[in-house]
Amino acid sequence: MQDHNAPPLNPLPPVVWLLALPMIAVELVLSLGEAGVVGGPNAIGWRISLFQRLAFSPDLMREMIESSRYPIQGLWRFVSYLFIHGDVTHAAFAVVILLALGKYVGEVFRWWAVLVVFFGAAIVGALVMGAVPAIKAPLFGSYPGNYGLIGAFTFLLWVRLAGTGLNQLRAFTMIGFLLFGQMLFGILFGGGWEWVADIAGFCAGFLLSFVVSPGGWARVKARLRERKSGY
Repeated sequence: MQDHNAPPLNPLPPVVWLLALPMIAVELVLSLGEAGVVGGPNAIGWRISLFQRLAFSPDLMREMIESSRYPIQGLWRFVSYLFIHGDVTHAAFAVVILLALGKYVGEVFRWWAVLVVFFGAAIVGALVMGAVPAIKAPLFGSYPGNYGLIGAFTFLLWVRLAGTGLNQLRAFTMIGFLLFGQMLFGILFGGGWEWVADIAGFCAGFLLSFVVSPGGWARVKARLRERKSGY
């Protein structure tokens, strides 16, 4: 029997909205400013000004390490860059990925575990990008955090496949397709070094899931032990 009181769309975990709504709000204000709807003539420069304050800067990270000084204005960039994007299209794709993967992961992980994966992946992505001396360009956008959620999604598939005895490498199909598409896009249209942070974010999300997932590493070992005993 059909439930007429059921919501038309499956509700998202609140923690996913907690991450997505600030991105949507920031992009809405910046886009309206660039369109001349709000803020007057000065609004055209809002996005650039926000990049200067919030985007992650590899050079700034290296300066902080060399000087052993870590001002809050520099430290918050390891996560604040997640909430600013290059334009509406950049933000739209980022939010769609966040909502889709956040729903899947958030229905299994606790709310705090989703935050650990998302922000942990973002921090690791920024650190790895800053560790490459050749990289000078700033990092912005939620993709490293999103790739962390892809890592958590991959972990969940990996555990499920381990429990059914199927080939666990199938769990990495999504990241394989994404990296191939990213490489192809870079060849055709040119690209920067963002993929370094994305891959690092994926690895961080996958590894963090061993700790923050329900049951953690003990559950994974139990699943693998069950699989071995079936041989």
